[in-house]
Amino acid sequence: MSEPESTGPPRAAGKPVDPRLLRYASASRGFFVAIGAIAVAQTAAVVAFAWLLTRAITGAIDGMPLPDLATTLGALAAVVAARAVLLWTREAVAARAASRVQTQLRTALIGAVGELGPDWLDRRNSAQLAVTAGRGLDALEAYFGRYLPQLVQTVVATPVIVAVMWWQDWISGLTVLLTLPLIPVFMVLIGLATRSVQQRQWQTLQRLAARFADTVQGLSTLKVFGRQQRAAASIEQVTGEYRRETMRVLRVSFLSGFALEFLASISVAIIAVSIGFRLIDGSLALGVGLFVLLLAPEAYLPLRQVGVQFHAASEGVAATDEVFAVLDAARAAPPRSSDAEPAPGGSVLRLDAVRVQRGERMLPPVSLEAAPGTVTLVEGPSGAGKSSLLAALRGAARFEGDAAYGDADVRSLAPAAWLAWAGQRPGLIAGPIAVNVALGDTEPDPALVRRALDLACADDLDPARELGVQGAGLSGGQAQRVAVARAFYRRLRGRAGVVALDEPSAALDPDTEDRLWQGVRALADAGAAVLLVSHRTSARAIADDVVRLERSEVSA
Repeated sequence: MSEPESTGPPRAAGKPVDPRLLRYASASRGFFVAIGAIAVAQTAAVVAFAWLLTRAITGAIDGMPLPDLATTLGALAAVVAARAVLLWTREAVAARAASRVQTQLRTALIGAVGELGPDWLDRRNSAQLAVTAGRGLDALEAYFGRYLPQLVQTVVATPVIVAVMWWQDWISGLTVLLTLPLIPVFMVLIGLATRSVQQRQWQTLQRLAARFADTVQGLSTLKVFGRQQRAAASIEQVTGEYRRETMRVLRVSFLSGFALEFLASISVAIIAVSIGFRLIDGSLALGVGLFVLLLAPEAYLPLRQVGVQFHAASEGVAATDEVFAVLDAARAAPPRSSDAEPAPGGSVLRLDAVRVQRGERMLPPVSLEAAPGTVTLVEGPSGAGKSSLLAALRGAARFEGDAAYGDADVRSLAPAAWLAWAGQRPGLIAGPIAVNVALGDTEPDPALVRRALDLACADDLDPARELGVQGAGLSGGQAQRVAVARAFYRRLRGRAGVVALDEPSAALDPDTEDRLWQGVRALADAGAAVLLVSHRTSARAIADDVVRLERSEVSA
């Protein structure tokens, strides 16, 4: 499994909101409008609460009539209830938006991976990509539920509250203006440290997932060579690194919370002392002083909470950065035709001096023509580039030269629009055999599933039989035949004009192999263009054309 490459420019973690969020997740646009309206209502409720509470206290001191005091207290209770309802509404809106954005980004990510093709995916670590699409995007709940609502609340509430305080008492308003910038300064400093430790934690988690996936996949080999204990020790080591990185994140979070709370408390204390002295000398009315003092903590609270919630949202931000990098790469990639528009089934596949790139090597040029109703056999020793040729046709390897299916360059076609492929690895999934055979078909045809299994010499397998992960429950030869049946089914369903088979008889005995060749020949006689890669000389009996590759021709 290859190490992941860099997927884009430096992260945009320094921005409060990445503009790409609005571009790739349309649900976020309505979310910001709704949260903005709720923030305005919450700000009005905060000011009303402070004013009504001040009026109730000063009225009680001044001997306000009981009916008027009861009316004020009733209004105060209504404001408290309104604040609770607004808080519940904000959380509900945020939860719904987070769910919709997660769905949109996951859908866009899957589409982008399909658009970039197997060649791009082959150069990345699929386990790390799975962690990003899974746990990473799940962390958006904290991003949408806490951080973004608090950010919008800060943008709306802080200027309004400071303006009201200035209007009532310009000295207190000036004090807030002078002390408030200290919180963003410390937030920036803390945010830089947080981003660094959070990125290390996220990268360690991805490395842990990749290491675990590799170990599980190769566990049988490791046990044969007695290396399973070393693999377990490696996983334990990475797990320890992840634990330490997580503790670093928690330490930074607690320290940042303490710093922001301390700054806000000192600032409010300065305002309180100033109001107290002016109340004593009579230069400030009690009502004004109390009203401003009640608003002072609310002026610092939104900005302070942004810093606190940033830590809860940092994992989701890190994940979205990686998702956006993939989506940007897909946006910049040359467009392919849609899978929903298959190329004409009667077209001819023509390769003219096609040279496949594998790593730093360029394989020798290959020219061939695969017409409907024919079997074209590609043979040669191991390492000659037979499988690489098929990889190029399905978009998993880059190549030079001309490759056309009908009048279209295969580079511009999605492989699923014209090609049915069965590789050396079956690539089966958990579920019934019928689901594996009809993979990708939203309305499977049971009769065609059975026909495909018959042609692939898998007629002894029950289509309803349940398989485990990666096709567990079948022998190597059975799994290979199911994979071949999947390619046959796609052709029988009319979804592909070319059937490409890579060593389909490698795990079969001679009798079963002979039956398989008959099935391949029958498929070709029914109008399919079959491109067969095999080192078995018995395949020549059904071939209309033979293309020989030699390993010695591979150039650096």
